[in-house]
Amino acid sequence: MNKEIFSNISKIIERDSKSTTYKFALLRGTIDLIQENSPFIELKGDRVHFPMGLLIEKWMIYYYPIFDSSLKIPQINGRANLSFEKQLSDVVSFYQKKGGLSAFYADLKRNGVSEELTPTVISLANQLNATIRKMPMYYIGRSISSDYLSIFTPELKRKSRSIKKLDSNFLVLNYGTFSIPKAYYEAFEILGSFISGQDSIFLKWAEFSRKASGKELPFENIVEKLVESPVTEREATESKKLFGSLLARLGETECVWTGRKTNKIEVDHIIPLAIWKNNDLWNLLPSVPKINNIKRDKIPTPRLIDRQKGVILHYWEILNQSFEIRFQKEIKISLLGNADNSNWRDLAIDQLKETCHFLIEKRGFDPWEP
Repeated sequence: MNKEIFSNISKIIERDSKSTTYKFALLRGTIDLIQENSPFIELKGDRVHFPMGLLIEKWMIYYYPIFDSSLKIPQINGRANLSFEKQLSDVVSFYQKKGGLSAFYADLKRNGVSEELTPTVISLANQLNATIRKMPMYYIGRSISSDYLSIFTPELKRKSRSIKKLDSNFLVLNYGTFSIPKAYYEAFEILGSFISGQDSIFLKWAEFSRKASGKELPFENIVEKLVESPVTEREATESKKLFGSLLARLGETECVWTGRKTNKIEVDHIIPLAIWKNNDLWNLLPSVPKINNIKRDKIPTPRLIDRQKGVILHYWEILNQSFEIRFQKEIKISLLGNADNSNWRDLAIDQLKETCHFLIEKRGFDPWEP
């Protein structure tokens, strides 16, 4: 792998524009999409393409806790406001007594934003789209090149579609794409978790905010807000209860990993919550308690997924019949991408195997088979 690329990334983090936190959010969002192995990522020639809408969603989630904080956590030098501050503040106010960030994220993921809030979120998405394209994407890389748009290239522009429901899929369909060179994609794929982890982007972002506050804000309070996740243990419990009640009506069930018949089950995350904050129904399957305890935070191998394909599909069919709208929305965003939904079963299994392979081989998590 090209060592120059890693050197360039380091220079960008250390030397590129320090007037706002935009470059941190752009790098963090791109890396997160790669680390999640988004099914929407496409290789075209020597560049890798991403949906702008998913990056816009990431920015909403990253900056939400900052505007929801009782602390004033600066994101820009001087007295200017961030370009999207008004719209995001209105979103935060709307959800303040409705569940906060987790509720907002749930609406984007599956419920759809309420009609009352839709114009505000559309305005927020439009402003984020313009800001990302004109600011960090345009300038990032100036520390290593005199060219603008030297790494990130906005590709397809925004489309105008009628709004049936504002959710993640709407953002994907309406805000075009952007691309980065394949060499940078490969670097982020292998070392992205280190680049965006505690040793770099998070700390640099928090360090910026603390300095911008005149070093008055406690560093740990800023970091706490930056790492806050919209997916909570409480939501995991609710999803498990939903699936658990369904299984209780079926009586005796089959352990997804061993095939053993049992009336004592625990609902297991296929891809552990500690690794991927994902409480989608497709990711929740029944397991014998002993097996679930052994598996813990390990990743099922593609061979295991293949071997247990019939059982996995059996439970997916039950979930699809019982909670079709939620199930189909979640599986499309996480596993299907732009694929034809008519063949969703085999395509989802293939993407699940690819994601598990990615987590084991590229990110180094422990493989597991019972």
